[in-house]
Amino acid sequence: MFKKIDHIGIAVKNLEEALQFYEEILGLKSTKIEIVEDQKIKVALLPLGESKLELIQAIDPDSPIAKFIEVRGEGIQHIALRVNNIEKKLKSLDEKGVRLIDRVPRYGAGGARIAFLHPKSTFNVLLELCEKEE
Repeated sequence: MFKKIDHIGIAVKNLEEALQFYEEILGLKSTKIEIVEDQKIKVALLPLGESKLELIQAIDPDSPIAKFIEVRGEGIQHIALRVNNIEKKLKSLDEKGVRLIDRVPRYGAGGARIAFLHPKSTFNVLLELCEKEE
């Protein structure tokens, strides 16, 4: 079962500049900035109600975020849906013919276990499944 929208991932070229806008202009406050080495990104989390905005900057020109920005520019990169049991959800979606980018969960920002669904199966929206301990 999907629980809620966990976060919306926004690809940015410069995290500090983006944070200046989101914090100083919009009044949001980042609670955490971290580097996720596996994905070659630097992430800032900004709580907003029951969900978060996740600002994502590439720290390597070969990262998926760098490639995303190169092709599409800055902007919304993915929507993350919170799930209870990510393995079970991946298996169920696979059985229903949904194309998976990740068949096995990996670790993302904040220690979450994540997996992505291919946009060709989701009407051109990159969806992330996200499992976190409450």
